[in-house]
Amino acid sequence: MNEDKSRKILVLGASGLIGRFVNDDLRVRGFEVIGVARRFSSSQQASAFDLELPLLSMDWNALARLMADYGIDVVVNCLGVLQDAPGHDVGAVHRDFVARLLQAVSASGCAIRLIHISIPGDVADDHTAFSQTKREAERLIVASGVAYAILRPGFVLAPSAYGGSAMLRALAALPLQLPAAESARPFQPVMVEDISAAIAWLAGRDIGDKTANAVVWDLMQPQPVTLGGVVEQFRRSFGTTHFPRMTLPAFMLDVGARFGDITSWLGWMSPMRSTAIAELRRGVSGDPSAWMAATGIVPKTLLQAVGQRSATIQDKWFARLFLIKALVIASLSVFWIVSGFIALFVSYDAAAAILSSHAFPPSLVGPVTILTSLMDMTIGGLITFRRTCAAGLIAGIVASLGYTLGAAILTPDLWIEPLGALVKTGPAIVLMLVALLILDNR
Repeated sequence: MNEDKSRKILVLGASGLIGRFVNDDLRVRGFEVIGVARRFSSSQQASAFDLELPLLSMDWNALARLMADYGIDVVVNCLGVLQDAPGHDVGAVHRDFVARLLQAVSASGCAIRLIHISIPGDVADDHTAFSQTKREAERLIVASGVAYAILRPGFVLAPSAYGGSAMLRALAALPLQLPAAESARPFQPVMVEDISAAIAWLAGRDIGDKTANAVVWDLMQPQPVTLGGVVEQFRRSFGTTHFPRMTLPAFMLDVGARFGDITSWLGWMSPMRSTAIAELRRGVSGDPSAWMAATGIVPKTLLQAVGQRSATIQDKWFARLFLIKALVIASLSVFWIVSGFIALFVSYDAAAAILSSHAFPPSLVGPVTILTSLMDMTIGGLITFRRTCAAGLIAGIVASLGYTLGAAILTPDLWIEPLGALVKTGPAIVLMLVALLILDNR
């Protein structure tokens, strides 16, 4: 049966790693695609058919109207979150939304096929809220009576890097090695273009085509590969195979995951969280034979996806900076908070004395010392939270330039002070500028 390119496709979660690629690729293939996400970055919103909608707060009536208004034939659900955090509830995203989506598909009045992105693996190994709610969504879909296809991709490799794929690139670029037990876990990858090819094949089939209905497919290369093997292939691409490596103790992964969990409550979506480590230790494996036999798609192997292309300078810079970014943000946050705290509570007299000794008006010494200390701590607090980090970095740069200019006018002799306090302001400004430039996640 030939593919019907006239079908209209609704891609939910069209700003994510999988959703964005599928959204763009299906358009290139000739389908009419409406991409929906809560928010697109400025570089992502390239079409008038990309809609910013609060999907998770929409009831089934609103979802049904959306499908009916656009005459949707296929819905591709790419929504997913790793674990609970402010604004992220795995149960609400994976289970509750799917329940409303199924209700909407039935009520839309359209003959719709639902293509749902899930996860591979044995149900018996579903120990995290992430995997358990993903599996609950599968059960809801199977019992719903709608035409469906459930796709279970392996470890997704894409031209862009996000989350776990970014972390593995960073490990390959730096002299770090995972513990032996984690390195030996099965980790069958799949190229995002093969996922999109499977969705295109399904989207082009008639709603009554039994080969495309009620299917559950593992999408991954059939050849077995380990997590360590994936990292090693990236090392060959980066040219870092000769680097001496430090093996990370297993407990360091757990400590890092706990810190990642804490930062998630500050709005940072770290790939190093407890759920990520649990799923990593579980491994990624499956049997793609049913998918390959039905569609004729031969998935690219890890060697084809990574090994046949040398890393570009963009790849190398990103991988090297990915883990350092967290250190940069954390150090700047601590720098501003601690410096303000010390000036206000520990060395207030010494801080005030600096102004007093330079003919500063006595009536202003106390208020200025308190105000600048509170401002420093406020800047550090702004940098700590993801939502306000950019504002904090800009405020830090402006404040540092203000301190420098004020010192040049009021206390110019501080420029030759033995410890070089003002001279060190320049590198601090540069570091804040670097943090601002690498702040984007997508």
